Amino acid sequence: MKITGFRTIVVGAPWRELTIVQLETDEGITGLGEVRMVNKTDTLVAAINELGERYVIGKDPFELSRLAWDIQVAEYGLPGEVGQSALAAFDIACWDIMGKSLGQPVWRLLGGAFRDEVPAYANGWYQGDRDPELIGQMANKVVARGYKALKIDPFGASASSLSPAEQRTSQEILRSVRAAVGEDVEIFVEMHGRFTGAAAAMVAADASEIRPGWLEEPTLPLDIGGLRQVRAATNFPIALGERIHHAAELRPFLEENLVDIVQVDVTHHGGITGFMRLVGWTDAYNVQLAPHNVCGPVGTAAALHCCIAAPNAKVLEHFNDFADLWVNDLVSDAPRVDEKTGAFAKPEKPGLGIELNESVAKEHPRTGGRLALYSVGWEKRQDVKKYVK
Repeated sequence: MKITGFRTIVVGAPWRELTIVQLETDEGITGLGEVRMVNKTDTLVAAINELGERYVIGKDPFELSRLAWDIQVAEYGLPGEVGQSALAAFDIACWDIMGKSLGQPVWRLLGGAFRDEVPAYANGWYQGDRDPELIGQMANKVVARGYKALKIDPFGASASSLSPAEQRTSQEILRSVRAAVGEDVEIFVEMHGRFTGAAAAMVAADASEIRPGWLEEPTLPLDIGGLRQVRAATNFPIALGERIHHAAELRPFLEENLVDIVQVDVTHHGGITGFMRLVGWTDAYNVQLAPHNVCGPVGTAAALHCCIAAPNAKVLEHFNDFADLWVNDLVSDAPRVDEKTGAFAKPEKPGLGIELNESVAKEHPRTGGRLALYSVGWEKRQDVKKYVK
């Protein structure tokens, strides 16, 4: 089997753009990959086109180790976020092709099922003013939808530190969420790398009142010293990794025991192949995996198959029940969170188990949507032009 061509389709939503790649083969089997690029969609599409022509056309979709080496090594320079994301789009589509050609779901090719369902946590649900009572009401709806865990960044547009007023508001929001969801629902506190080590340590102390399931990205991704401060200041788990694109970048976090949950994104870390290469390494350090996932249904499906197979997978992030609900219609059989269990069920169809609905994709052209984390109102996930001046 040989890859004969590929198509790139960018689907637009107010705050994100979903880049879908469809690979075609000489046997008529097609495969889907997806990346939600953070603010650089044009750059990603250019990389997909260039690297695809160079390393993908004419190649066997089963030869994924070679594909990864070509993009990561033969290009003579670490590919970074853009290169690793382009590789991921191709890699995921190749796994889809392999599964379809063998008549097996991808998780079976990854070593079989370690579990039959994957717990999910909700994100993108707090789309409103930073009013504690309102956000508590929104949290109630998440629990009513069946979720047993949710994540929130209550810190507005803050950077480096919090003003006294912002500190009070953030604490009140977290208290309101805990009161709304009860003691048995996990709350993950997202910091988005906003803070210095000292400020993050203070935030961790404030958040301890609600007993967070984890503290996520307390400091900037490369601020190892600041992260040491946070680790010394709290006993609650630390999660990070969505902005780590190479396994080598994880070394100090693992060797210094600075992370409990690794959150690499399947679509930014070289795809399914890149993610699964981390399973044994993180397991050796007794660390769990919880893939970052801001994708539509294709990227979600890829992460789900990984979590079904990975022994140390903890939970999978999900936006599509609360932000841009229509994205589930981009494919047939989109992964869904069961309203009784709060989990994704194990897919049973060959490959990723989905097919592209092109008519829906065409209904949603590019928007220029992006994440504007340091702009007031970013959490409303509206048209970025409305709140970025």
